[in-house]
Amino acid sequence: MADEPCQRTRQIIGRIFGLGCLLLVAGCATTSGPDPLRPMNRRFYAFNSDTDRLLMSPVARMYKTVTPKPLRASLTNFFHNVAYPDVIVNDFLQGRIGQGAGDIGRFVVNSTLGLLGLFDVATPLGLKAHVEDAGLTLGRWGVGRGPYLVLPFVGPDTLRNTPSLLMGIFTNVLYYVGNSAITVPLTVFDVINARANASSSLRYMRENAVDQYVFARDAYLQHRNYLQDGGHLPLKAVEQLMFPPGPAPVPRDPPPLADPAPVVRLIVTVPGRAPVAIRPPAPAG
Repeated sequence: MADEPCQRTRQIIGRIFGLGCLLLVAGCATTSGPDPLRPMNRRFYAFNSDTDRLLMSPVARMYKTVTPKPLRASLTNFFHNVAYPDVIVNDFLQGRIGQGAGDIGRFVVNSTLGLLGLFDVATPLGLKAHVEDAGLTLGRWGVGRGPYLVLPFVGPDTLRNTPSLLMGIFTNVLYYVGNSAITVPLTVFDVINARANASSSLRYMRENAVDQYVFARDAYLQHRNYLQDGGHLPLKAVEQLMFPPGPAPVPRDPPPLADPAPVVRLIVTVPGRAPVAIRPPAPAG
């Protein structure tokens, strides 16, 4: 037990060192173009894809098979709740005082009435969830997004968002439990549960994307832009949805109207009376 604080300190230092190396590599690279680190990113993407195919995907399938859906939903609520202080801290760092107060209420309600967050009772009470992190906070204060990154075992990211990896460790409730016999299994379950929840999206990408790397990159960046804009599509994205690029389709000329059929009348003459025109009935159908 005495070595546990030292071990945790070494792990934190290792994470900081690894993060510093990644930032150094990204900072030394050219920032021209939408994806200046593409060669490195593609290698890491291939590594992550192989790891997922060989390890995470089979484990996620087994997890979904043996775990009932209501239990998976409760575990998802629990892991979101223990990580929610990160949202609260970034609320106040962004100057969103009202939203921060509401998120404190959401965390307290779900942690108590929701049985440590297993049940989301705050949303029906009007305390909706928000998504905030260090990357969004830096963006709010004018820091540029920086190059797109694919991190091993992590996935898509950006240079601006990398501090949230470290900040998310210290704002997670599990970090302060202090008992590795509890935190390690819960962390493993968190990773497996998150992978199981993403199964449908990953399967859609693999079945429909021509270039999976480009698909994942564009989807991630668009989602981050959506969050940075406060949950609203930017005007440019709305214009692209309403008016897609390319020439407008030319409407076709309507087909010419058919000539009206001639009207056939039968003239009946009765002695002593004027001739009477009789129109035969139209054919049925």
